[in-house]
Amino acid sequence: MLTPEEKKFIDYWARNREKEKKTFKQFLIGIPLGLMFAIPICINFFSGWYKRASMIRNTDDFNPLVLIIAMLIIIAFVAIFSKRHQWDMHEQKYQELLSKQSQEDVQNSVEIK
Repeated sequence: MLTPEEKKFIDYWARNREKEKKTFKQFLIGIPLGLMFAIPICINFFSGWYKRASMIRNTDDFNPLVLIIAMLIIIAFVAIFSKRHQWDMHEQKYQELLSKQSQEDVQNSVEIK
């Protein structure tokens, strides 16, 4: 027997699964998690405690645009990957609950006859 929470999840996911699958929405919602990775990297790079990073930053070959592009790539990858993984987990749970529900329906129909 499905619990009320499982039934609510099935109803919610049936209505919202296509909306939450869109990559742009996943990106927008996942940006804070991506920033949680990128900001410490920037703080680490500019804080000065790692001497080699300070030496590289002070050379003529250092291009801050490369660092900015790398941070944007990290943010985008983490944001999209984490939300895509979360969507896959919800989809798997949804499919399992639908299977459980259909098995219960078959058992109930056999018992009635």
